[in-house]
Amino acid sequence: MKLISSRDNPFFKELAKLSSSAKFRREENKTLLDGAHLLSAYVGSGQVPRHILLSAAASQDAEIAALLEKLDQVPVTQLDDKLFAELSELKTPTGIIALIAIPEALPVRSRFALLLEDIQDPGNLGSMLRSAAAAGCDAVFLSPACADVWSPKVLRAAMGGHFVLRVCPQQDLSKMAQDFAGRLFAADLQAERVLYDFDLRGDVAFMVGNEGAGLSSGLSLLATERVSIPMPGKVESLNAAAATAICLFEAVRQRIGEVSIRT
Repeated sequence: MKLISSRDNPFFKELAKLSSSAKFRREENKTLLDGAHLLSAYVGSGQVPRHILLSAAASQDAEIAALLEKLDQVPVTQLDDKLFAELSELKTPTGIIALIAIPEALPVRSRFALLLEDIQDPGNLGSMLRSAAAAGCDAVFLSPACADVWSPKVLRAAMGGHFVLRVCPQQDLSKMAQDFAGRLFAADLQAERVLYDFDLRGDVAFMVGNEGAGLSSGLSLLATERVSIPMPGKVESLNAAAATAICLFEAVRQRIGEVSIRT
């Protein structure tokens, strides 16, 4: 096992840039998975990391040891604890980080999807991906102005959702909406009909806009239906991630008992 103790090491410099720079991640088509849970989800999806980074104490962790045994052909490097902490944004680093290739976002015909426009908060974006994965969506399409979907923060918030979804960033959402064969739903506080009035079986996609500005007017005009979520309590609106989860799981409720909605 190699040991890196210097910040000037070329490989560590590459890892540090991958941790901090969305541009570099896109250019290199690589990212970092922080933690045994994320790495386990990645391996469980049938993929293999390119490199594994460990802290000094990682080999004493039973879960990490089991992962290393499964991945005995993958190169492993131990980092000085201070260097490891620089790559991990967690207050208490888990002890293992994996370097992976970002999967190619191939065009797909979707039947149950999210179209996300300019979602800025990494936590919100990760939560939406997690909900989409749990609800059985087959794809998530993101506009170019969304937060970097393969950033360590989004990966952690999604809790493995990336690895069971087709994640398609940098998309022309107007074109995606025009090409979508099913119905497009957009949440709108002013909509006269509520979410629960609609049949959400069949091919559907939910369009979700920026946390502050909502959907752009151009994309909103492409919606087949505008729906509101009943809120009898004394609040003006819901967090974008919470509203997305409500919409997705109303569709799940209606689809229970049908043939799997995944393609």
